[in-house]
Amino acid sequence: MSASPTSPAADDWATRTIAFLGPVGTFTEQALHTQPDLASAKLIPMPSFSAVLNAVEAGDVDCGFVAIENAIEGTVNVNQDTLAFDVELPIQREVVLPVHLDLMVRPGTTIDRITRVWSYPHALAQCRKFLARELPLAEAEASNSTADAARMLAQHDDPHGAAIAPGRAAEVYGLEVIAHAIEDHAGNETRFVLVARDGIPAPTGHDKTSIVVFQRADEPGSLLSILQEFAARGINLSKLESRPTGRGLGDYCFLIDLEGHLSDEVVADALRSLKAKQADVKFLGSYPAAGEHGPARRQEVEESRRQAASWVDDLRRQVRSG
Repeated sequence: MSASPTSPAADDWATRTIAFLGPVGTFTEQALHTQPDLASAKLIPMPSFSAVLNAVEAGDVDCGFVAIENAIEGTVNVNQDTLAFDVELPIQREVVLPVHLDLMVRPGTTIDRITRVWSYPHALAQCRKFLARELPLAEAEASNSTADAARMLAQHDDPHGAAIAPGRAAEVYGLEVIAHAIEDHAGNETRFVLVARDGIPAPTGHDKTSIVVFQRADEPGSLLSILQEFAARGINLSKLESRPTGRGLGDYCFLIDLEGHLSDEVVADALRSLKAKQADVKFLGSYPAAGEHGPARRQEVEESRRQAASWVDDLRRQVRSG
């Protein structure tokens, strides 16, 4: 996937710093390397997602890159909640990465000798069927990341250990892959977002806007009243999820992704109405949407805009002078 059309020039990215969940070899790092401009920045591994976002908030790094959603396990709550409740870091871009998980061991270890398996909890959950079928007696142990599981395995002289991680982690830490693509579901993908303090990217014609809506009152029809703001304006929602606010049982907010950009008047009008009628609305960002056909969609929109502008200009030239 090419760089976002609203991104700084490659030379500018070379002077920037991007924090990501480390160590080297995580899916997060792999996703970063699908973006040539981001990969040219100074990439700084961090020990946890919280450390990534806090470093951006404190100004220690320019940007943070974190997982936000998985096709199988759903929202990565620690990141979604931090962005929703704790920090002010507008989303600058989203990146979607296909996920393949490998079972790796120290050279010489065979699958019948494995008694423990390390990995990130989401990865362990995504390989339930394989583990139940092939390693029913092995103990699952959580790590800070998939790559950290591989690193720990490489550092421990454990002939009975294994790790579930991306194939790149095996290359980085000198491990041997003994089972490839062990995830339970084909088509598994993870969505990542780039966040920064830089403001809001310019519209591209193929954009997404993310918000958090806090209800004024928990009462019948409250969600319907929110959804009607989008339905009445023909705005499509790509995500709707409720999350507890932490203020008490039954107090929930709604995380919403919608098609369009803040600069689109129809989107701006919906946000104005929500802000006036609900307890609060937190804006999480308007940014270029990911997807295989994203660049083509943006090019089509730009061409349509050019043709529309030319049409209006032609009509205005026909106006008689006073």
